[in-house]
Amino acid sequence: MRLDGQRESDNVDDVRNAGGGGGGMPGLGGLGGLGGGRLGLGTVAVALVASYFLGVNPLTMLNLLSGGGGTSGAMQPQRPEPSATPARDPGAVFVRQVLATTEDVWQQQFAQHGGRYALPRLTLFRGSTPTACGRGEAAMGPFYCPADQRVYIDLDFYDTLRERLGAPGDFAQAYVIAHEVGHHVQNLEGTSAKLDGLRGRVSQAQYNAMSVRLELQADCYAGIWAHDTQQAKGLMDSGDLQEALNAASRIGDDALQQQAQGRVVPESFTHGTSAQRVRWFQRGFDSGDMAQCNTFQTRNL
Repeated sequence: MRLDGQRESDNVDDVRNAGGGGGGMPGLGGLGGLGGGRLGLGTVAVALVASYFLGVNPLTMLNLLSGGGGTSGAMQPQRPEPSATPARDPGAVFVRQVLATTEDVWQQQFAQHGGRYALPRLTLFRGSTPTACGRGEAAMGPFYCPADQRVYIDLDFYDTLRERLGAPGDFAQAYVIAHEVGHHVQNLEGTSAKLDGLRGRVSQAQYNAMSVRLELQADCYAGIWAHDTQQAKGLMDSGDLQEALNAASRIGDDALQQQAQGRVVPESFTHGTSAQRVRWFQRGFDSGDMAQCNTFQTRNL
C-alpha cells in the first residue's frame, strides 16, 4: 500500500505510554489477571472463543472475566491522557494515514447520499484500556465501541495477524481498521442499535445469525473503502487485494474455531465463515455501492 506523502488523521489518541494498561501478557501470548487466573491464547482472542459457547459479546466476556459488570452504553470511563505530540513510530503513522483514507471515503459516500459523516476517533493502547463499552483488552483484537464512537487497537495485534493467523501485509492491516470503521458507519446508520435492541427478544441462535449479517456488512463497507481509495488515489499495490481477502478468510468463524478447538460449531458463528467474509469484502470492492452491502435483505450470504 503506497501511503508515502498521504495525510495523517488528527483523530487518533495514543495512550500507549499513559500507564494503567496492564491486564495482559506482553503481546497476545496470554491474558493474565482475569478472575484470578490466566487464560492462554491459541488464536486472536480468548474472549471470542468463549463467546462461541456462552453467547456473550467478546467485550462483555472480557469485562466480566476481569471482574467488571459488563458493558454499558452509559459508562463514562476515566480516559488516560493521550500523548501531546503524535508518535512517529511506523505503526502509529500507518494507522493515522489509513484512518485518514477512511475519513475521505466515508465523507464522500455520506455526501453522495445527502448525509454528513461524523468522524470517529481511534485509540492506540497497550494491554487494556477503559472504554464506554467496558474495559477493552488487547486479547480481543481491534474493536469498535458504539457508545463512544471509537475504534480501539493494540498494535501488537498485527503480530498475531501475521504470525499466528497467516495474514501478513500492510493492506491486511489496513483492512482491519477499515472493517472497524465499517461498524462506525453502521452505528451512524442506526443498524447497530437495531441489532442491540433484539438482545433478549430473540433466541441466541437468531441473535448470532443477525450478528453475522452485521459483521459481513462491515466487511462489505471495508471493500467499499478499498474500492474508493483505489479509484481516488491509486494507493493499492499489486497483491494488496489478495492480502485483504486472505485476512478476511483467516478470521472467519470456521477458521478461528477450527484453529482454537479443532471443531466448528456453525450455530455459534457471530462473524461469518471465511468464504462469506471474502465474498462480502469482494462485493464492496467490486461495486463501491453501499446499496450492495445490505446483508439483512439477502438470503444467500
